[in-house]
Amino acid sequence: MPAVERVFVDNNIVLYALDADQQKHETAWNLLFTKPYISLQVINECSNVLNRKRQWPTEDVAQTMERVFQFVTVEPTDIATVRSAWKFQARYRFSYFDSLIIAAALAADCSTLYSEDMQHGQVIAGRLTINNPFLADSIL
Repeated sequence: MPAVERVFVDNNIVLYALDADQQKHETAWNLLFTKPYISLQVINECSNVLNRKRQWPTEDVAQTMERVFQFVTVEPTDIATVRSAWKFQARYRFSYFDSLIIAAALAADCSTLYSEDMQHGQVIAGRLTINNPFLADSIL
């Protein structure tokens, strides 16, 4: 276990940091200020949501994500991460993309994965706890 706790944030945390919902916005930014890990998948999903669902111009998406990069560490995704994701998908019955997030978080040696979309409190592989930071009993 690292001396300083490493945390990983899912794309929904990054998107809430860019959203107008004040409570979730503030919580999400507080998490980004801790210099969390993210993966290329998080970058891709955020870019897609901002461009397609929120109708942001591509240039605005790129500039915004460049600003986000100042607050995060990007965990590279490689074939070992993909293989781990397949195992987590089979073992825990997560979707493939959630499994890929989990595999990247574990590859980055993170102990907490902040996500609104996964089961709050679930422990994966005995060393990664999923935490929904928007719940009243969440530990930040």
